Amino acid sequence: MGEDGRDGRFPTLSDLEAAAAQKLPPSAWAYVQGGAGEERTLRANREAFQRMTLQPRAFEGRGEIDLRVRLLGRSVSAPFFIAPMAYQGTIHPEGESGVARAAAEAGILAVFSTLSTDPIETIGGASGDGPRWFQLYHQPEDVMDRQLIQRAERSGCTAVVLTADTPMLGVRDRQARGGFAIDASVPVGNGPGIVPPARGPVRVGETYRPAADTAPTWETLDRVRECTRLPIVVKGILGAEEARRCVDYGASAILVSNHGGRQLDGAPASLEVLPSIIDAVGTRAEVYLDGGVRRASDILVALALGAKAVGVGRPVLWALAVGGRAGVAEYLALLRDELIVAMALTGRRSVAEVDRSILAVPRS
Repeated sequence: MGEDGRDGRFPTLSDLEAAAAQKLPPSAWAYVQGGAGEERTLRANREAFQRMTLQPRAFEGRGEIDLRVRLLGRSVSAPFFIAPMAYQGTIHPEGESGVARAAAEAGILAVFSTLSTDPIETIGGASGDGPRWFQLYHQPEDVMDRQLIQRAERSGCTAVVLTADTPMLGVRDRQARGGFAIDASVPVGNGPGIVPPARGPVRVGETYRPAADTAPTWETLDRVRECTRLPIVVKGILGAEEARRCVDYGASAILVSNHGGRQLDGAPASLEVLPSIIDAVGTRAEVYLDGGVRRASDILVALALGAKAVGVGRPVLWALAVGGRAGVAEYLALLRDELIVAMALTGRRSVAEVDRSILAVPRS
């Protein structure tokens, strides 16, 4: 173990992806890495960040730096969070519980999926007092939604994240070639009755419908709001008008997301639409972003454009694959330290000081 207390499973964040590729079997790697179709949106998420540049500030790097923010009323240690991702137990035996422990120890918000391999109660036990939210995939019966939300409440989750962009799962070529079927042999920790989003259409006469009745609607958002006092975050919003309507329906926050490029191939990058959604909701709701976030510079760009917090996805699975709970803890520490350095170099001492003035002219 090094002097900084890290085990050195991956010396830098640049080494993490390659280290994970060596750990996972091809089917699991295809699941982690894959996007929809030709993966245009998957690439667009990264390209949107790569077009942005940050403006260094000379003579302004002294003083303490405070990463803390308040998300839906609760203080967390940094303006980034672990995005919800299914079936983490297929990546490493410690699964969601390992991620929960690492996040709680770091004071980082973690969001856990309906399709977790560990039950939400087990995740809650691993999290202790750590900040955590529950991501809901709408179920065929409203009573199932209600039961899941009640379990999440009892387990210490303090918000419900309703995913809105999955009337059907996107056509995921790389995942299909890899042979990873998320509705087949993968166990769901929250119970055998949990229904994943439909994988494709079925024919009904001359028309088609989703293979499973899990498509969320505006009425779904209404009913979720009615069955819980927890704040509701709507995930999967890419349009300003939809964002406004979500707030009208009682959402406390919007998560700007294209599902990591896994749903509609050709959809815009999350970062591209972030400013218009922030303008649309104003101060009526908090706005977060995920999709394509890899380094602290990405987080800083999204914060500068107005995001309240930024979700990280695939890199957490990479870290889990490499070292379980300890790997995730190492990743979170590296990302935190890199963000502190980036803020110092741009002359910012708190997240509240991060604004568009740190953005230089975008690369063409």
